[in-house]
This record gives sequence, C-alpha cells and structure tokens, in this order.
Amino acid sequence: MPQSIPASTSTAEAAGAEAARLKSARLRAVLRPWLTVKAVSAIVVLTVFIAFALFAPFLVPFDPNRQNLLMALTPPQYFDGPHFLGTDHVGRDILSRIIYGARISLLIAVAVVVFSGIVGIVLGLVSGYFGGWVDFAIQKLLEVFWAFPPLLLAITIVAFFGQGLAVLIVALAIQRWIPYCRVARANTLSLKEHEFVMAARSLGAGHTRIVARHIAPNLMQSALIIGTFAMATAILAEAALSFLGLGVPPHIPTWGAMLSDARSYISTSWWMSLFPGLCIFLTVLAINLLGDALRDNLDPRLRRSGKA
Repeated sequence: MPQSIPASTSTAEAAGAEAARLKSARLRAVLRPWLTVKAVSAIVVLTVFIAFALFAPFLVPFDPNRQNLLMALTPPQYFDGPHFLGTDHVGRDILSRIIYGARISLLIAVAVVVFSGIVGIVLGLVSGYFGGWVDFAIQKLLEVFWAFPPLLLAITIVAFFGQGLAVLIVALAIQRWIPYCRVARANTLSLKEHEFVMAARSLGAGHTRIVARHIAPNLMQSALIIGTFAMATAILAEAALSFLGLGVPPHIPTWGAMLSDARSYISTSWWMSLFPGLCIFLTVLAINLLGDALRDNLDPRLRRSGKA
C-alpha cells in the first residue's frame, strides 16, 4: 500500500513554497524600478568609470606621466598600435591619463559631496530643531555664502591658498552644503512636531538622541538624491578649475587639465580634447540619470503619481 504523506510535512512544504514565492515577489518589486533603460545605462557607465578609478594601476598600458616626444601627437591607433587613443603634445598616452583622470575626478566629487553633505545636514538639523537665534544665525550664514557665485568663490580660495587636493575639495564644497541645509531644516521643522518625536521627548530622551535616532534617519533619502546631483556639478566644477589651471598640481592627470592642454591643438589633434570631454559628458550624464532614477523611486509622491 502507498505510504501517506504526513499532513505536517505537506503543510511545511507549502509554507516554504509560499515564503519563497513572497521573497521572489519582493525582490522583483525592489528591482523592477531599476530595470529601466535610464537606470541600467547610468549604472553601466558609472561602473566602468568606477572600475577605472579603483583599478587604474592595473589597467593603464603606460605611465600616465611618461613623456615620449618621438610619439607626440600620435593619432588614435585603436588596435593597430600601442596607443589606443593616441598621445598628447608631449607623447603621453591619452588612455592612461583618462583612466587615472577618472580616479581623481571621482575622488574629488565623492569627497566634496560627503564633506558638504555632513556640514549641511548638521547645520540644517541644528537650525530646524532648536530654532530661535540659532536658526537665525545659521540662515544668515547661509545667505552670506549664497551671495557669492560658486565658481568665483572656488577660484578665489584656490588662488589664495594655492593648488592642492585638499584645497580644491574645500573650495568646491564650501558653498555646496546649502541645499542640504535647506532641505534638512525644512524636514526637521516638520518632523519635530510628529507624534513619535513628542513621545520620545516625553519619555525623557535628550536632544542629541532625538535628533540622531528619530529625525536624522528620515533625512537620508533626500540627502542621497541631492548628493547624486551634487556629484555631477562637482565633477564639472573640478574640470572647469583644472581647465583654468587652478585644479590639482600639474603632475596629477585630470580630465579638465587634459582639456586645457588640448586648447592649442583642438583643430589639428582632435583626439586630445574629444576623449576627455566625452568622459566628462558621459559621467555627468550617467550621474544625472541615476539621480533621476533615485528621485523617481525614493520620492513617495512621484511613486504615487506614477502608479496613478
């Protein structure tokens, strides 16, 4: 006679299958918004440039600063020679300098976003939570910084303190904390009146605990979206300063410095300006597309309007 399957076993198997189905459905729901052409294209492009930045010493065919005047202004050889994207006016390999340039550009952009984000969020939290004269002082400080054109302020700082990676990061970040501060202040003014904050206060939680545990985590989505777009503007600003000769020291390859070197050869040696300019364009475009995708997926108002 055939053996009967215990009811407990079949119930456990059904429960396991249902749990697996729910887990798969949740995974699809999380991934579905990111499987758009816009998001996938941005992620692929940024992955390539991040790989350049992380593994630059292992990817470059030549030392990015090695000069060879006999090979100066060699056009792109692609797969027919050693210099895939050609050389510049002193014989340096364009591809090697582009790969190392990705490291510097992304490093500066990330540092600027992190530094300005921390400063802006902290000031916004303090301003919105405590109010009064603290809020007044921070808002007046914000207005003072906002009065200066960002690039002009950065040029002034670099010209006064001299070239250097740290100076450049501070010069680019010194005004970019303002959007974080405004958003953090506005959200804090709203959140501090919510019931969960009032309950924490009634239970004896201190100001630091309330801000750190109950208010600050609710600002992270907005800060992430702002930071994504700020990274794109930081890359453009760094390229502009490097183009003007006010970026990092000359021996460090950057995309902006490569464009500056190509100014005198733009009509005869097109590859010197085309490839670094294309890298800047693709990186900024990919970051903006990723920022759009983040905003669409993290902003509940946009999610509701999309479903409607």
